Amino acid sequence: MTLGNSMLIPILPTMQSRLDLTQFQVSLTITVFSIAAAVAIPILGYLSDRFTRKAIILPSLILYGLGGLLAGAAAAWFTNAYLWIIAGRTMQGIGAAGTTPVAMALTGDLFKGGEQSKVLGLVEASNGFGKVLSPIVGSLLALLVWYAPFFAFPIFCVVSILLTWIFVKEKTKKKEPPPVGKYLKGLFTVFKHEGRWLMTAYLAGATCLFTLFGILFYLSDVLETQYDIDGVLKGCILAIPLLIMMITSYITGSKIGKNHKLMKKLIVLGLFLMTASFATLVLFTKIVPFIAVLAVSSIGTGLVLPCLNSFITGSVGKARRGFVTALYGSVRFLGVAAGPPIFGLLMGWSRTGMFLSTAGLTLIVAILCMLLIQVKEKSEDEDGETLFTKIQLNTE
Repeated sequence: MTLGNSMLIPILPTMQSRLDLTQFQVSLTITVFSIAAAVAIPILGYLSDRFTRKAIILPSLILYGLGGLLAGAAAAWFTNAYLWIIAGRTMQGIGAAGTTPVAMALTGDLFKGGEQSKVLGLVEASNGFGKVLSPIVGSLLALLVWYAPFFAFPIFCVVSILLTWIFVKEKTKKKEPPPVGKYLKGLFTVFKHEGRWLMTAYLAGATCLFTLFGILFYLSDVLETQYDIDGVLKGCILAIPLLIMMITSYITGSKIGKNHKLMKKLIVLGLFLMTASFATLVLFTKIVPFIAVLAVSSIGTGLVLPCLNSFITGSVGKARRGFVTALYGSVRFLGVAAGPPIFGLLMGWSRTGMFLSTAGLTLIVAILCMLLIQVKEKSEDEDGETLFTKIQLNTE
C-alpha cells in the first residue's frame, strides 16, 4: 500500500514537465489514489468481516497491479496520457483499500494482548519501511525512464499475492456472519459507546499522514527546484525522515504491550513533538538543519501510529473489526489525499504560514487527545471476547 504514493513522490516534478501539467494536476495523481482507497476501504472492510480477510486481500492485489500496468502504458504510449494515468491510479486506490487496512484486522484476529501490540507495531514499521524504500526505488527506476515506477507495481503485487496465498493461514469461521441488519446495528452500538474517542483517534491518524505526505511533497519540490537534486540522491534524502519514523514505530510497538496509559502518553507526546518540529522549521532553509529538525516530527509520528493501531484494532470484537480498522484506514488515506494539494496551495501562499498552520493543527489534535481520551476498565463485547482496555470520552 505504501508504495502506491511514496514511490511516485520523486517523479512528480518530472511528470509535471513531461506531460505539461500544473502543480495541482500532478498532485492529483496522489490524491485520486487516496480518495478512491478512502471510499472503498469501508466496503472492503465489511466484506472482509462477512467472508475472510484473504478473500479480499488477494483480488485487491490483482486490481492494484492492473492499475499500475494501465498507468504505465498510458505514460509510455497513450496520447491522452494524464486521464488514463488518473484512471489507473483510481484502480490502484481501490486495490490498496483491501491491503494494509484488512491486514491490520487480520493481525487482530490472529494475535492477542501484548503480542498483538507488538505485531501491530511491526505492521506499522513495515508500513514505514515501504515508505523508506519507495522513494529510493522510485528514483532508481526513474533512471531507466520516468514512468518505470508504474510498471514496478505489478511485480510487487505478484510477490505479495504468492506470499499471502502460501503463508497466511486464517482461522476457520466457527459461525455464520450476522445478517447485514444485525451487523449494522452492532456497528451503531460500537460507535454510540466508543465513537467519540474513536473519532479522536481517527483524527490523530489522519493528521499524521496528512502532515507526512504534505511535507514530503514540499521537500521533493524544494530539492529539485532550489537545490537541483534529483535521482537516487533525492530518493535517499526523502527516505531519511521515513527511516526514522520506521525505527521509532518498531521500537514503540515492541515496548508498549497492553499498557494503555503509556499509549495515551506516547500519542500526546508524539503530537507535541510534531508541533515543536513544524513550528521550528520556519527558522531553517538550509537542507541539513531542515532534515535534522524534520526528524523530530518523524519520531513523533513513529510514537503516535503504533499506539493508535493497538487502540483501534482492540476496540471491537472480531465480528466487526474489519470495518472499524478499515474506517481508520479510510481516514488515514484521506489525510494522505489532502496532504499534497493543500501543501501545494500553502507553498504558493507562504512558507512561514504553511509550517505554522501545520504546527497549529498538530497542537489542537494533541490537546484533543490529552483531554478527551481516558483509560477505563476492561470489558467484553457482545460476543464475549475480552477487549483491550476501553478508551472512552471523559464526559465527567
